[in-house]
Amino acid sequence: MSIESWSSQLRKGAAELAVLAMLRKQELSGIGLLDELAQKPEIGLSDGSIYPLLNRLEREGRVKGVWVTPKNGGRGQKIYSLTPKGRAALKTMSAAWSGFKDQLSTIVGDAP
Repeated sequence: MSIESWSSQLRKGAAELAVLAMLRKQELSGIGLLDELAQKPEIGLSDGSIYPLLNRLEREGRVKGVWVTPKNGGRGQKIYSLTPKGRAALKTMSAAWSGFKDQLSTIVGDAP
């Protein structure tokens, strides 16, 4: 397996946790999430992956999307927020991530 494939799998596994954690802090549109994630390029979510993820999270009841149209009549956008079910999932996922990260750090250590 190439490092690119391995990195891609790593990002896919972390995408949901990253999105839920970001929505915990503030309501955001898909573009808003992408703008925030652009500052963290190692996470690597693109518009081709963020919208299917948001749609799935909305179907599962973890996020809620509301269409907002600007008062000036401009283009509307869907704003996402975390639901109580999403907060519970985030709490569980964060605990799992923390344990995983700690154990993997112990194994990897200062590997070159």
